[in-house]
Amino acid sequence: QVQLVESGGGLVQAGGSLRLSCVVSGRTFSSYTMGWFRQAPGKDREFGAAITPTGGRTYYADSVKGRFTIFRDNAKNTVYLQMNSLKPEDTAVYYCAARTGTMIGTRKNQYLDWGQGTQVTVSS
Repeated sequence: QVQLVESGGGLVQAGGSLRLSCVVSGRTFSSYTMGWFRQAPGKDREFGAAITPTGGRTYYADSVKGRFTIFRDNAKNTVYLQMNSLKPEDTAVYYCAARTGTMIGTRKNQYLDWGQGTQVTVSS
């Protein structure tokens, strides 16, 4: 019964920034490892970033490392993805996902609950 709702996507020029938000329902947000994945048309859903339940550890795909930052505010049941220096290759639908446990996961089948996605389009 966990629900995740993403927001913050949009159209931005290359080099610009966006901040995505994901609000998670329920009383156990602080027990979830949270991840951000993205999926471009015709492509598989790929891992972008993840953060452990208390925010003590983060992990990034090589494609976004140094440009994206994942962080969370457990008091607000919200996880964020700050995206800087955006590239056209970042264009995709971005999904927030949750998994129980404290380990970082980078595979989509490790996450049980998913948001509806938010579109990010980066123009050149």
